[in-house]
Amino acid sequence: MKIFKDKHTLQKEILKTKGISFVPTMGGLHEGHISLIKQSKKTKLKTLVSIFVNPKQFNKKSDFKSYPRNTKKDIKQLKKLKINYLYIPTFKDIYGFKPKKKVFLDKFSKKLCGKFRKGHFEGVLSVVNRFIEIIKPRYIFLGKKDYQQIYLIKKHIKIRNIRSKIIECKTIREKNGIACSSRNSNLNKNQMKIASNIFYYLSNIKKKIKNNHSLFNVNKIKKNLINLGASKIDYLEIYNVKSFKKIKRPSKKFNLFFAYYIKNTRLIDNI
Repeated sequence: MKIFKDKHTLQKEILKTKGISFVPTMGGLHEGHISLIKQSKKTKLKTLVSIFVNPKQFNKKSDFKSYPRNTKKDIKQLKKLKINYLYIPTFKDIYGFKPKKKVFLDKFSKKLCGKFRKGHFEGVLSVVNRFIEIIKPRYIFLGKKDYQQIYLIKKHIKIRNIRSKIIECKTIREKNGIACSSRNSNLNKNQMKIASNIFYYLSNIKKKIKNNHSLFNVNKIKKNLINLGASKIDYLEIYNVKSFKKIKRPSKKFNLFFAYYIKNTRLIDNI
């Protein structure tokens, strides 16, 4: 595994390759990241993983500061996975140039997480656009936990005629059901139990509304989530996963999208 901390030496190295499979991360690696890396390695192309906690996608400084970081542990894990390249850029390395392609931000960026995290998706799309320009990956591997993020990145790539292809990978879950996330390390044992109870409660709700959409009483469900231990709920909505439109009738193609807090930790998922 070769480690790069500036884009110029990285670019010199990867110019020789036949193509790159790229797994962007903010570190704090977990089973979800490992799954993405294993999928990437199946392409037989060189696998490049990045670790960069992007300040521009955090709408609160406190959230940026408290984001779990453990680069030494991450490097150890990546060596075991035998990836080809690790890119750990500085802020200047990523933001010290003007990209050739302008970011396309679909109006869907104002819904769900975008409604509650001002500037979040502008930050996400900006950093992804810059990574694409530096690396020119053939494939980018992303997890379906961040479904809205995938949708917006795919739109940007399509509109801007970028050759990279997004590979969507299934959400990997902890044994207690909750989606793997770096933020889970901020939860104590009791809070993990709360998150698990919320996941199973909402999974059960989804099964019920498949047969009877009228059972989707948002206010009642939100009240129950607070009773289960959620501190605050940002949103709880049903979307068709292909069209990304709110659905009016039950269908097999819908997912329940939700974001909530346990104390200061914000968790998102879709099931």
